[in-house]
Amino acid sequence: MERSFIMRNPSVLWFLLALALFTLGVTILSEAFGVGTLSTSFIKTLGKTLCLCLIAVAMDVVWGYCGILSLGHFAFFGLGGYAIGMWLMYARTEEIVVNSLNEAAIPPTQQEIIDGIGTQIFGVVGSSEFPMIWAFSHSLGLQLLMVILVPGLLALVFGWLAFRSRVTGVYLSILTQAMTLALALYLFQNDSGLRGNNGLSGLQNIPGLDHLGQATISMWFFWASAIALGAGYVLFAWVTSGKMGSVIRGIRDDESRVRFLGYHVESYKLFVFTLTAVVAGIAGALYYPQAGIINPAEIAPIASIYLAVWVAIGGRGRLYGAVIGAAFVSLLSSWFTGGGAPSIPLGFYTIQWTDWWLVLLGVSFVAVTLFFPKGIGGLFDYLVRKDP
Repeated sequence: MERSFIMRNPSVLWFLLALALFTLGVTILSEAFGVGTLSTSFIKTLGKTLCLCLIAVAMDVVWGYCGILSLGHFAFFGLGGYAIGMWLMYARTEEIVVNSLNEAAIPPTQQEIIDGIGTQIFGVVGSSEFPMIWAFSHSLGLQLLMVILVPGLLALVFGWLAFRSRVTGVYLSILTQAMTLALALYLFQNDSGLRGNNGLSGLQNIPGLDHLGQATISMWFFWASAIALGAGYVLFAWVTSGKMGSVIRGIRDDESRVRFLGYHVESYKLFVFTLTAVVAGIAGALYYPQAGIINPAEIAPIASIYLAVWVAIGGRGRLYGAVIGAAFVSLLSSWFTGGGAPSIPLGFYTIQWTDWWLVLLGVSFVAVTLFFPKGIGGLFDYLVRKDP
């Protein structure tokens, strides 16, 4: 008798339970709905961390399970952020422009409102014209669709070209990194239509919710991030289990043998690559309204390398390991770079962790690789191991 999905994946229930308890605890300690122990800024940090955990789980599926070391998944994350950021910036600017023009003696025309919005948004790059890519920025529904379609279509086209050519290993990693670099360099240009190096800002101001404080809005995004992480975890646990999961892991271990057995390897790889890109875009769409700003630096190749480091530290090939790695590194990074970690005076030199955090991260990555190749998540294997 075939076991059910939950029976084959008991860690899913444990993870969802832990996530639910964590969400409840944060809610009780929040300023908006609880006792006020946790500040709004820290709630935003936790919400952003949940989004990073979601993209880390996606990265673990494409790398840890399917064996594709993608150094471009943070590009999909950023594209999702840009897609929702365009609507947030348009709608917020529209409110400001309309309120300003309504004070004039003659009511403004629709074209005057559009021109005013364009001047406010693109004046920083010396323009007032809306580029074609902003055609749907007035519609929340269409921009939410772009959150899925833009990363998904880019991954689909790139993956189809790469996988049909049977590019694998380090060459595929280099191609994904080149794609990310090309996208970042394009977005840095002022004529890209996305304000160049200035990026999109003011994303934390949600249109139509001026009557609510940031404490309430931050909790809403925290809840949405928690729900997205839980749903993404269940989705990827289903993808990596059963027959599909066996084929995906077989591709990772011996692609030629899986192809010899009659499976269309390229289709499986393309499915995993595209699906994880879509989830990465959704994670980005939830992350950047909490961060408040997005610019091309967020899509730089180094961000995708950090993502691979998180998964390696947490333990690739384990969905919960990716969550542990992303949460561990993200929160530590906030503590060290935010001034929480005390400086260490050595007499001849004082260690400032804002300068040395990346060195510590690199040393940690090397140490985990050498002494804990299964990552932090692999420690659970030792705890639950049973003697024969």
